[in-house]
Amino acid sequence: MSLAPHEIEFARGLVIAEDAHLLAFNKPAGLAVQGGSGVQRSFEDLLEAFAKSNGKRPRLVHRLDRDTSGVLIAARTKPAAAFFSEAFAGRDVRKTYLAIVCGGAPAPAEGAIDLPLKKSSRKGLDIMEIGRPGETGAQSALTGYRTLAASAAAALVELQPETGRMHQLRAHLAAIGRPIAGDAKYGGLFHLAGTEISGLMLHAAVLDLPHPEGGRRAFSAPPPAAFQQTLASLGLEAPKG
Repeated sequence: MSLAPHEIEFARGLVIAEDAHLLAFNKPAGLAVQGGSGVQRSFEDLLEAFAKSNGKRPRLVHRLDRDTSGVLIAARTKPAAAFFSEAFAGRDVRKTYLAIVCGGAPAPAEGAIDLPLKKSSRKGLDIMEIGRPGETGAQSALTGYRTLAASAAAALVELQPETGRMHQLRAHLAAIGRPIAGDAKYGGLFHLAGTEISGLMLHAAVLDLPHPEGGRRAFSAPPPAAFQQTLASLGLEAPKG
């Protein structure tokens, strides 16, 4: 299914950086990365806008949840895809997220969440639950965090996952009693201190990874307008830079 001109324009407007090896995008919240039930157009479909004359399109090398916004990388070539995939698998990629959480600042305000996660199902939906160390199906999961701003009702938290489990940040924050605002799966509220929450308040802000030409590259994307407006409404100061 080929892309319409407006879809090509939309896809190209998401690019924040590019070179011979990769494309870096700022994915909007609500856009599924891959196709599936109920998905008419996925981010992967939009990569057709960058296809070569032989029809080969860039390859995804990692994922973001549908409702998470932020930095997403695609490799332009097969060797680059193998290089980046190895970097992700080997945990040589530094990821920084921003989240607005319910209930004020975590206690302590800075630290790490080291809780195993296991896949489960609730009402037919896949979720991640806290498992016991050594339990069958439970995988180790570690998330570093620090509070950037807080009120009695909410907090802006910076997150750095050391592992890449499904829904890791969402499940970990819920486990410490600070679910992400707008996260229906994990107990996040849709109203905080008189502020309506429009969706999941989770943004992939920075991705720092090795590059095929040597050294490392860091790609960053500002939070979407809805995220910034929610911060302002809650009286939480947005991070600088």
